[in-house]
Order: sequence, then structure tokens, then C-alpha cells
Amino acid sequence: MNRKLTVGERIMYVSSEAPVNCIFPVKIKGQINRERLEQALLKLQQKHPLLRVVIREDEKGAPYYVTDTQIAPVPVDIRQRYTNDDWQQVSVNEWYKPFNVSQGPLARVVWLKSDSVSELLLICPHCICDGSSILTLLRELLMVLDNPLLELSPYESFEAIEDLLPAALLANKKFRLRGLFFGKIAQLVLWFKTRRLKPVTTRGYLLNWKLSQELSNTLVHRCKEEGTTLFSAIAVAFLDAFRQVRPTTAHNKLICPVDIRRFVPEIAADELFAFAPIVELSAEMSALNDFWTRTRSFKNELMAKIDKINIHELLYMGEYFHGSLPRMLTYLKTTDGTHDVTLSNMGKLQLPEKFDTFELETVYSPSAGFPWRNPNTLVASTYKGLLDFTFISNEAFLPESDARAIQMKAIAILQEKSRIKQTYGVKG
Repeated sequence: MNRKLTVGERIMYVSSEAPVNCIFPVKIKGQINRERLEQALLKLQQKHPLLRVVIREDEKGAPYYVTDTQIAPVPVDIRQRYTNDDWQQVSVNEWYKPFNVSQGPLARVVWLKSDSVSELLLICPHCICDGSSILTLLRELLMVLDNPLLELSPYESFEAIEDLLPAALLANKKFRLRGLFFGKIAQLVLWFKTRRLKPVTTRGYLLNWKLSQELSNTLVHRCKEEGTTLFSAIAVAFLDAFRQVRPTTAHNKLICPVDIRRFVPEIAADELFAFAPIVELSAEMSALNDFWTRTRSFKNELMAKIDKINIHELLYMGEYFHGSLPRMLTYLKTTDGTHDVTLSNMGKLQLPEKFDTFELETVYSPSAGFPWRNPNTLVASTYKGLLDFTFISNEAFLPESDARAIQMKAIAILQEKSRIKQTYGVKG
């Protein structure tokens, strides 16, 4: 492979010194064999081309993925485990620990080890994987760790963005002219918007919690009963919580990433890919409509906006914005944005609940340490029927005390709307 990073990958790459890192932690009961863990990681490398590349920049500073046939194995960093919460601080630290992208590999594992319980933290740069991709890596890692005889089928990655686009689009001169025009306009607009702004550098924090089994089950049942989705209920509850805790600064808007695999069949479900377009959504605020009516409206708005996405045009046009990327990154690092939070709902995690050689006690929603001025991110996932949340921000943009107040308000709303009266959740 020797291909230029797409615009979506390039945004998450940021720079060789500070790529955005994704962390996916799991808690395991039982003994883990180091040799089997390293063999499992080797099989992942043999399957996924992006685990065998380095990143090199050309004379203009544009980064490229380049296959390295002599790349080192994915490293395993073994550390002593002391408490159930160690993984949280380790996650935050790993956000800020860059990969040596010129040598690779673009993955590592931290193993927090004790006699009977361990946490494995899978870490990858966001430029090689979206949420679906890192879940695939985690699932394959655990399955091969449990069964070393399991084989993973390698695949060939695309060599250029054109490989994913219809021939008719590539031959359309109108779209090429539009791309050239809007690419130049973007450079000019971003220059005016960012020329006097300076990034704010503040270390982030992470909050993680789970809802109780009863509340998790009841909430899912109530969403079905009301003809809405769990994502919509979570979204409306958190937007309401933001508005209650921060009434003068809340926007009543969120953005959410969309998995493009449904639009681009050339990218298989188990292939690594990093570009996820986003849609912006707001919750209806009319006092005439109750919570569940608003969630149904929210669901309909989300579905309508996803249906309007023309992913092939988006991928094509994006390639004309490479010249704007330095200013675009500056803009993300220096402006508050017009949304309260980025919400990623990973849904019910497609992970086995039973293994032969160990017990996967729990899975924590993944995190990423975004260097944006507005880093507010909420990731939700469900494993073994428990709804788990990870919230990420930094003290400069959202004080942790406010984040905890928003957390409690949102939980109280979900608890009230589920018609359940009990403590909101369980710890780790």
C-alpha cells in the first residue's frame, strides 16, 4: 500500500506528533497467557493491511500510508493492576502518548495485570479506525486469544479513494469543477476565521458509568413501546441535561457519526476504515410535546438526514479540501462550535458473551482524546444487557463538576421516563 490519507483520515491524524488515539478497554477474569496474546495480535496484523503500514509525509507534508514488510509486532505493555479504576487514568494517559508513525505499528495493547483480573486496553490511532473498526479488532483479538487455532482471512485494502467511487462520478466534469471551486472557497473562508485564533491546550478527563440491569432493560423496553430508539432517548435526555446545567451556553444540538459501510459495499464489515460523516441534530423544545414525542421527532430527523447523505459525492468532494486541512484543524482546535456534544451510540456490542478460557466480565465504551476546543463526546454501548457510557471533555471547555451534574440530570431523566424508582447505576 502506498496511498494518501483521505480527508477524513487526515483530520484524525492531526499530525505525526499528536494523532487522535482511540482506547477500547475490557475487563477479563481468569488467566491470560502472554504468548497467546502476542500470537493473537500477530494474526490481527496478518489480516489487516493498516496494521502493517507506517505513515510518511511527502515534500508538501501530505501523509501517506506505506506498507512496511519488516514492521514490528504490535507491542504489549504489561503493568501492575491495583484497583478497578486504574484503566480510566491509563486511558487518559494513552490519549496523549503518540505512536511512532514513521516506524509503526499503528496499534498497541496495555495489559493491567493482577492474579485473577485484568484489563486489556486496545489502542489505535483514530486515522486507521472508526468505532466499528476498533470493535472488530477487539472482537478478533478476544476470539483468537481464546482459540489460537482460529484463522482470520486477510484482505486487500483499497489503494486510492477512486477505488470506492462509481466510474460515472469520476468522469463527471461538473463535480470536478465544483470540487475545485469549493475547495478554494474553503481555504479563503477558513483563513479569515482562524487567522487570529490560538488553540487552547488543556488535559482532558474521562467519566464512565453503567446503568443498572433493571434500568437498562426497562429503558430498552420503553423505547420499543413508544416507537422510538434508545439513541434518540439518550440524545434528548442529554440535551435536556445540558440545558438545565448550562442554560446560558447550551445549544440544544449534537452531532453524531454515521457508519458509511451501509453506503459503500466495497468496505466490508470487518475491514478497517476511519471516515465517518456526521449529521447535526437538535431536540424539539416545545412544551406541548412530552419527552417521548420529542424522541420520535428526533428519530425521524436523524433518519431523514442519513437518507440525504450522498456518501460517494462526499468522499469525492472531500479530496478537494486537502489544501484547507491545516486551517480546518486550527478551526476545530480554536472554536467552540455550535453543538453541546458528539454522541456515538455503538449499540449492542457484537462480542461473544462466553469464552472457553476466560470470562469477559465487562466492556467499557471506548474513548478518544480529541484536541478540539470543544471535545465533548459521549459514547454509549451495551454488553450483557448493561448500558455503558463514557464521557470525555476537558476542564477548560466543560468543568468536570458540570459534566457530573449533566450526567446525573440525564440519568434522572431516563430513570423518570422509564417509570422506574431505584438507584441509577452500578460502578465499573
